[in-house]
Amino acid sequence: MKLTGFDYHLPEGLIAQEPCPKRDRSRMMIIRQKRGTIVHGIFASLPKQLKKGDVLVINDSRVIPARLTGEKETGGKVEMLLLSRKMAVTPYLQTWEALLKPAKSIRPGMNVRLAEGCEAKIGERITEKKWLVTFAASIPFDDFIDLRGKTPLPPYIKRNKAEAESLADRERYQTIYSRVPGSVAAPTAGLHFSEEVMAALKNRGISVARVTLHVGYGTFRPVEAEFVENHRMDEEYYEISEEAAEIINNAGRVIAVGTTSTRTLEAAANAQGKIKPGAASTELFIYPGYRFKRVAALLTNFHLPKSTLYILVCAFAGRDLIQKAYEQAIEKHYRFYSYGDCMLIL
Repeated sequence: MKLTGFDYHLPEGLIAQEPCPKRDRSRMMIIRQKRGTIVHGIFASLPKQLKKGDVLVINDSRVIPARLTGEKETGGKVEMLLLSRKMAVTPYLQTWEALLKPAKSIRPGMNVRLAEGCEAKIGERITEKKWLVTFAASIPFDDFIDLRGKTPLPPYIKRNKAEAESLADRERYQTIYSRVPGSVAAPTAGLHFSEEVMAALKNRGISVARVTLHVGYGTFRPVEAEFVENHRMDEEYYEISEEAAEIINNAGRVIAVGTTSTRTLEAAANAQGKIKPGAASTELFIYPGYRFKRVAALLTNFHLPKSTLYILVCAFAGRDLIQKAYEQAIEKHYRFYSYGDCMLIL
């Protein structure tokens, strides 16, 4: 199927540049697939939309402040986006896979000075912009990242230099339940949860199971193939504990919070829909025609046109219904993308 079939026009003014002042006050579109109905509410009403015995599956991966800036020996600046840790000889000496800019001026063996006495040596080139980089820091490198790194916001969220130094995004571009560092992008459907909503879910007998999938930079990579089937996903690491697998396997209905939880569950499910605990990596690309094995309902944000995320949502609820839902969202001025509103597909 052609990629152009997953396009739509979004007025730029609907791209949310800031989060909703209160997490659970985001708007929530509620889609009931069997009825084909679309109604509009707010996220705080989520517990009332679910029933006792349901299980919400959340992704507890935490966004690392992965953007670093350094200086070459010649004085030129180098921007780095840390992607994944490849080796840790000691807490102070670590090798990472990273995107580097400006790509044309980077050479193997080059030394880059960062703050706090941290030195980086450029290693092997993996792709045009992706390199192996070894960091030697005077403090544990994880602490250095927390101290000097910046939150890697998506390119459609615009910040000037002064705003980029703000700590506000560090808090809000993070779910309240994140605990396992490793993502370079937030699992955004989870950004709407507040402590009050979590308590209300518990009071209604709705369980929560945690999985971990570290969101990679590939989530921002556009689909370039003319035909959707020819696209290849970047590999992403996930973990499911035995406790989480047991909760999910005994669930009455499984509601995936976000596309990352969806891909984790579907990657780990056998043909009968049973979840296997453990750690693995997945390149699963879900597009129309895919038969879902475990996910029965989906909470997700509004995604970019022609993106793998939008394509996954179309696979889950049908392209016609999702196109209708997005048309209504635009007409009613919903806020789109990472800091935007959400939809609950039942």
